[in-house]
Amino acid sequence: MKYRTIGTDPKTRREVSVIALGAMLFGSATDESTSYAILDRYVEAGGTFVDTSNNYAYWVDGGLGGRSEELLGRWRRSRGVGDEIVIATKLGARPLVPGTGYADGADGLSAKAIRESAEASRQRLGVDRLDMLYAHIEDRSVSARETVEGFAELVTEGTVGLLGVSNHAVWRVERARAIAAEAGLPGYEVLQYQHSLLRPRYDMPYGIFPEGSLGHAGAELLSYLKEERDLTLVAYSPLMGGVYARQDKQLPPDYDHPGTPVRLAALREVAAETGATVNQVVLAWQLGGPYPIISLVGASSVAQLEESLAAVDLELTEDQRARLDVF
Repeated sequence: MKYRTIGTDPKTRREVSVIALGAMLFGSATDESTSYAILDRYVEAGGTFVDTSNNYAYWVDGGLGGRSEELLGRWRRSRGVGDEIVIATKLGARPLVPGTGYADGADGLSAKAIRESAEASRQRLGVDRLDMLYAHIEDRSVSARETVEGFAELVTEGTVGLLGVSNHAVWRVERARAIAAEAGLPGYEVLQYQHSLLRPRYDMPYGIFPEGSLGHAGAELLSYLKEERDLTLVAYSPLMGGVYARQDKQLPPDYDHPGTPVRLAALREVAAETGATVNQVVLAWQLGGPYPIISLVGASSVAQLEESLAAVDLELTEDQRARLDVF
C-alpha cells in the first residue's frame, strides 16, 4: 500500500492509504458478513481510509440512510478498531422524509443541521470524534458563512477532525475557504468529486444541477487542485460502476461524445501491454497523475477489492499515460 497526507494542521492531518474504501452499500445491498470480510481484507492489506455518509443507502430500502454508518460502528467495536483507521462521513443530503430523496428536502448545511447531523453520525459510528466530515451537497438556502462557522465550531470543540466538501461549485468552495481563512477558522481541505479516465460533457443538466453536473471533477476543479497544493481530491466512482470491465453496462448519456471511444481504445491497448485489467489501468492512471488524488473504490466482494488493491503497484510508462490522455 502507498499513503498520502491529507490536511495541513498537525492536530488534524492524517496519513491515509491512496486507495480509500467506499462503504456506501455496506449493511444494505451488501450484507453484513460480506461487508465485514471486505473491511477486514482492506485493513489487512494496509488500507486506512473508509468512506461513508449519513444518507447511505436511503434509496435501497426507502428509508433515511445511516445503515452504512451503523454497520461500520458494529465492525469497529467487533474488531477493536481505533483511530488507526480514518472513517470519513458526510452530512447535508440526508432526506427528511422516508421514501423521498435529498432533492425533496434534506438535513442541509445550516449550523443547527450540521451540529445535529454530526452528533447523530457520531452515535451511529460509535466514536467520540469524526475523523473527517464532508459537506455532501450544496445548500444555497443558508449563507456560506453560517456553514463555515458551523463546521468550524465542531473542529474547535474536538468532535470533528478534518473538513471536506463534495458536489459543490468550485466558486462556492473557494468562497467558503476564503471566509474560513479570513476568520482564522478551519476550512475544507479535501474535495470529493467523481473523476475517472472517461470524461463526461459538463453542459448537460443533471438532477439538482440545471447548469450541468457539479459532482464531476472538470477542468476548473482540476486546475484549482493543481494550484492549491494543500488540497487533496478523493475521486469517487473511478471505475464508473463497472462500465470499463462489463459489456452489459451502458455509459450514461453525458459520456456520448467523440472522446469516449478514443480513450476506451487506448485503455484496452495499455491493459493488453501491461497484463493488467482495465480497471487496474484506470486506477494506476489516476494515482500516478499530476494531481494529489486518492481513489475511492467500492467493492461488493473481496475479489473486487483485491483487483483494486493490486493497482497500487502498477506503474505506467510516460508513453502509456500520453496515449490514455490523448483526447
